Amino acid sequence: MTEIRNVCVYCGSSPGTDPIFADAARKLATELVNAGMGLVYGGGSHGLMGILARSVFEAGGHVTGIIPDFLDVRERRFKEAQELVVVADMHTRKRMMFEKADAFVALPGGIGTLEELVEQLTWVQLDRHNKPVVLADIGGFWRPLLDLFAHMRYKGFIRSDLEVRYQVAEKIEDVVPILRAAKEQGKRAGMESADLTSRL
Repeated sequence: MTEIRNVCVYCGSSPGTDPIFADAARKLATELVNAGMGLVYGGGSHGLMGILARSVFEAGGHVTGIIPDFLDVRERRFKEAQELVVVADMHTRKRMMFEKADAFVALPGGIGTLEELVEQLTWVQLDRHNKPVVLADIGGFWRPLLDLFAHMRYKGFIRSDLEVRYQVAEKIEDVVPILRAAKEQGKRAGMESADLTSRL
């Protein structure tokens, strides 16, 4: 596993009703830039997406935006991004965001944010990748989803051998340290697995 160079952030194309969401986007931007991590995101300039991208750019960080052409009118591409990719469809957008990212963070958002987050959680659950996934639970935003996961476990739909693996950050300042710790843990697990294989 390599170091975390780029973080894919899923978040809303609206700012939400609580100012703490926008504040969290700005703070996350600062944390990423200070850690030398680039931003990969959906390419829009509206809502939390725009606040995050603009804040990373203004702080001197690297922004990679990936946006489908049909969303350009609705979300307006962030033209200042150092790397801006316009793609044909949502599937290509999500695939490229995955390929360019070493970790994933979910800020508050709507259905699109939820769908992208759950896809990554599914892939981790099925061992398709081991990139860290962090839910930034700003103001308890993701608590209903975490309660749903607990309900699924209780009802037997998330088995212990197919656990959903994610981290939760209740403060935005904890996101980068959690990402780094999860990456290091994954690196050690990979080394132990390689060592075991060499002894078999």
